Order: sequence, then structure tokens, then C-alpha cells
Amino acid sequence: MTGVPASAAGGSGATPVRGGKLGAAAVNQASLWNIANLLTMARLVLVPGFVVLLLHNGGYDPAWRSFAWAAFAIAMITDLFDGHLARTYNLVTDFGKIADPIADKAIMGAALICLSYLGDLPWWVTGVILFRELGITLMRFWVIRHGVIPASRGGKMKTLAQGTAVGMYVLALTGPLATLRFWVMAVAVVLTVVTGLDYVRQAVVLRRQGLAAERAAAEEPQAMEEPQAAAEEPGAVAEAAGARGSAEAER
Repeated sequence: MTGVPASAAGGSGATPVRGGKLGAAAVNQASLWNIANLLTMARLVLVPGFVVLLLHNGGYDPAWRSFAWAAFAIAMITDLFDGHLARTYNLVTDFGKIADPIADKAIMGAALICLSYLGDLPWWVTGVILFRELGITLMRFWVIRHGVIPASRGGKMKTLAQGTAVGMYVLALTGPLATLRFWVMAVAVVLTVVTGLDYVRQAVVLRRQGLAAERAAAEEPQAMEEPQAAAEEPGAVAEAAGARGSAEAER
């Protein structure tokens, strides 16, 4: 004997059922506080701090912009690690699925808007990047019930180029480095547009395939009913003929 009541050991009473539900809820709640989600939360908290550092003292103090660059770099690094940790150690949660892309776009959008506000980056560049990122996010919801489009190599290169270019603009660079950051940003914009168009193409194809699969699934029961109805028809005809024969014999 273990000294544990039968109900606590999984008996048929109501007590273990309630306890089981509470235990599962506690596990699900605790699972939200994993390292991947904590990194995502830290990235969200960094956004307002980054904005304050970048715009401090008019936004042109090299020292404060260096601090802002450090905050931006930390945000980019945590972006690389939280997704990897979540997939590797099975720490994927609904919160992480929603909060991770929000944190990514929040830090990037804040940096782009602040840089354009300071006059360091043309507004059209900010508009193109933000339009692409927000548009792709909406498109994900458009095709989510049909499937998920995995991250491509081009998309990863786009993210790296954007992070590098924006980081260089956050720093107060001059001379050849200022020229270099212009070309890095040009590459980032090109990759942003090209990968965005490719994502639209994949989303349209995925949606068409999903709709075709749904139509096929809806037509399959009907196709199975037709042979069954055809098989039943000869029996009905024979029954009707037998009834007519019995009637004639009675007459």
C-alpha cells in the first residue's frame, strides 16, 4: 500500500477530475513563463526604452545614439534566439505566436519612424518597409486556415539586411561608413519588396490549393452516395415489377 487514497490515485470520484483540470491549467499557465516568451517580453519592453534613448537630447547626441544602438542590437539578438529556443525545446505557445511578430515589427517600426522623424531616413523608405511588413502580417491571417508559409532564405536575408541597415542609421556615422549604410539600406529595400511579392505569390497559391481541397472534400460524400443510389435502383425496379405481377395474378 502506498498510503495514497484511491480517489487521489485516479479513482472514479469527482475529486481527481477537478484536481486534474486544475493541474492541467496550472501547467499551461506556467508554460507561458518560459525562456522564449521571456525574451519576447524583454524585446517588447525595450521598444519604448529604445525610442527614449534615440530621441534623447534632440536625437543627435552620438553617445545617446550609441546607447540606442545597443538596445536595438539586443532586440535583434533576442529575436534570433527566442524562436530557436521555442522550436528546439518545444516551448511554442499561443502567446509567443502572437507576441513574437508584434515585438519584431514594433522595434523595427519604432526605429524607422524615429529615423525618418529625425531626417536621417527618407519617409518613403519607412513607408515601403512598414507597408510590406503590415501587409504580409494581414496576409498571414488571410491564409492561416489553409496552412503556414515557412520562412524562406530570402526572408531571412531581408531581416538581416534590415537589421544591419537600421542599426547603421541609428549610429551617428560619417564619411565612408555613412555611404556604406546607404547601400546596405538600398539592398534591404530591394529584398523587402522582392520577398514581399514572393510571399504574396505563395499565399495566393496556398489559398487556391486549400480551396480546391475543401471543394474536393465536400464533393467526396456526394460522389459516394451516387453509386449507392444507383445500386438501390435495380432493387426498387424489381420490387415494383413483383408487385405488378402479384396484382395481375390476383385478377
